[in-house]
Amino acid sequence: MTGIELRCADHDDRDAVAALIHASTNGWYAAHGKPAIFPGPPADCALIFDVYEALDPGRCLLAEDAVTRALLGSCFWHPRSTHVSLGIMNVAPVAFGRGVARRLLDAVVARAEERGLPVRLVSSAQNLDSFSLYNRAGFVPIAVFQDIAVPVPAAGLDGRPAAAAHVRPATADDVDTMAALELELLGIERRGDLAHLVANRERIWSARVLDAPAGGLRGFLCASDHPASAMLGPGCARDTAAAIALLAAELDARWRGRQPIVLAPAAQPDLLAWLYARGGRNVELHLAQVRGAASALRGVALPTFLPESA
Repeated sequence: MTGIELRCADHDDRDAVAALIHASTNGWYAAHGKPAIFPGPPADCALIFDVYEALDPGRCLLAEDAVTRALLGSCFWHPRSTHVSLGIMNVAPVAFGRGVARRLLDAVVARAEERGLPVRLVSSAQNLDSFSLYNRAGFVPIAVFQDIAVPVPAAGLDGRPAAAAHVRPATADDVDTMAALELELLGIERRGDLAHLVANRERIWSARVLDAPAGGLRGFLCASDHPASAMLGPGCARDTAAAIALLAAELDARWRGRQPIVLAPAAQPDLLAWLYARGGRNVELHLAQVRGAASALRGVALPTFLPESA
């Protein structure tokens, strides 16, 4: 790990970080015979920088060559009241094997330890190098999620449950209740993230809620519609029926004729059965991992990668 220096990114680094994310992520998948995660131009990945910068300015760490100042790696990290979230981490293909990822990870872990907080992330179960990096650093898997591509007919979704008719768009008045539900079920608090998604300043987000008959919420679901992030989540629900209602309402409202990704908990067979019955197809597995204390997950978690949420 010699010859590597870390610094915080600024807005001038935006395009370089986007290009790094595009090259690093697509390069790994191509090397393993898989299609590109980001099929569009590198500029699409600037969304990741923009969203994380809007949520937490100055929380992107860069690794540079101490001599040439070449960009070797990047990662995003986000302190919350309950945890520190580790967002997407990338290493330039020419820097593989130099210890760049470990240097970045150690820096984030140190920041979490200063705050006395656990670190949470979602990582691919297919990338064993990545898994080993986190496992050696003390991360423990707490849940398995199946990345399922769901084809939505152009004419609309088949088999909409009756409860989907009661799903409504979230408003700013719902944010506190959404945050409270996520804290209750998943043990994480990030009201600011949810407020940002509901406000939809990037014009790519949706946010929907399902009211509980006795007050409060049965669940909520956000989603992003962008070439760099076409997927459902983050969200959570008290039960499988509520999760299915939220998914059905979102898929039918915004995804007709397309095939977004849903991260479905492997421990929810009824939810998986509903997705399979709609033509859902597994494309990858992801692991929610925690370094430090973690409360047991309750209800149904529907995580995503932007912003990191498991």
